[in-house]
Amino acid sequence: RTKAMIGYVTLGTNNLHRAAEFYDALLAELGATRFMEMEGFIAWAVNPQTPALSLTAPQNGQPATAGNGTMVALAADTPATVDAVYRKAIELGATCEGPSGPRGESFYAGYFRDLEGNKLNVFCMMQSA
Repeated sequence: RTKAMIGYVTLGTNNLHRAAEFYDALLAELGATRFMEMEGFIAWAVNPQTPALSLTAPQNGQPATAGNGTMVALAADTPATVDAVYRKAIELGATCEGPSGPRGESFYAGYFRDLEGNKLNVFCMMQSA
């Protein structure tokens, strides 16, 4: 039995090639690579046994839109990794939704929107002082 609650998260895209370039570079900061590709679908993971992030055009043929209130959280191991991934996202054209930094005593995160407007964050848990 798997110990992860989330298997994968799929985000819609209107331009798979452009979105794939963004996520290739961004997720490389977390050690993730493409592990599954099919016509119109790409998925990344640190390894195929861990939760993944995938992209696809909506199957109903309608334009992809960012979900209001929907957010994908990318796990990092240290605040320095959070900072690096957040900086990479902004460098790749993401828009800031809250710069990386502490949120309370034990949560460290940076928030951004990808090229399609999907909201993501990168976070780590810290030991409180």
